[in-house]
Amino acid sequence: MFDLMNHAVLVLAQVSTPEVATAGTQAAAALPLAGAVSQGAQPVAAMADGGQGVLHFIGQSDAVGKSLFGFLLLMSLASWYLILVKGLTQLRIRRRSRKFLTEFWAASSLEQVENEIATHGAEEPFAHLASHAIHAQKHHAKYGALKLEESGTTASFVTRTIRKVIDEETARLENGLTVLASVGSTAPFVGLFGTVWGVYHALLSISMTNGVTINRIAGPVGEALIMTGLGLAVAIPAVLAYNAFVRLNRVYLAQLDAFAHDLFTFLSTGQPVADNAPERHGRHISLAREA
Repeated sequence: MFDLMNHAVLVLAQVSTPEVATAGTQAAAALPLAGAVSQGAQPVAAMADGGQGVLHFIGQSDAVGKSLFGFLLLMSLASWYLILVKGLTQLRIRRRSRKFLTEFWAASSLEQVENEIATHGAEEPFAHLASHAIHAQKHHAKYGALKLEESGTTASFVTRTIRKVIDEETARLENGLTVLASVGSTAPFVGLFGTVWGVYHALLSISMTNGVTINRIAGPVGEALIMTGLGLAVAIPAVLAYNAFVRLNRVYLAQLDAFAHDLFTFLSTGQPVADNAPERHGRHISLAREA
């Protein structure tokens, strides 16, 4: 097409004036250049449209590759949902716990604490623990052992009640951590499997073509490696969030365990625990682990 146009311009240049001939020659020289520029701009436009991006790789992959990408996407959505929900829940629980502890130790009696819990409800672990422990102490002192689970002394019944509440709150705080741990440990291997599968199909397509060059190899293999990057992008936030939540839960449960020891001592003796009591650590472990 360009050859025909060049020939026509040269013919016109021969029968026209020298100025027109010069202009025709310049136009003829510009036409191949414009054609080359337009042809060279096509790959750039394709790359700008995302032809060599992640979506291009996913679109060119088979059912296995698309399934792995969808699985990684679901894992990422689940992990980020848990990160946001548990993060907001941790902030709310810790704020309410600080408020309750301030009101608890500022109260004049356990009756006032019980009335405050009945009015505002037990919305966090410390209030939940105090409510059950106070109720267990009064119930056993008034009615005695009516059932097998209430057998023993009042102190032993209160101890079992406190331990049960701590176990319930521990399970509630650790809810969802298994999902984060599973995502953090399996997402890199899912991405690696997608990379191996993509490289396998890339090598098959390369083997069916003639004249293998570095450009023909680098593109498919580079696109296949995207799955490894996706696996790491899904796993890293899940692992970091899991470690952060585990540490926060450990510190919070230690505070709850210490409060349980103080509450048990106060219910048993009617006096708060001295801060410098040498036997506090031993009693603390006994309360949390022994019946």
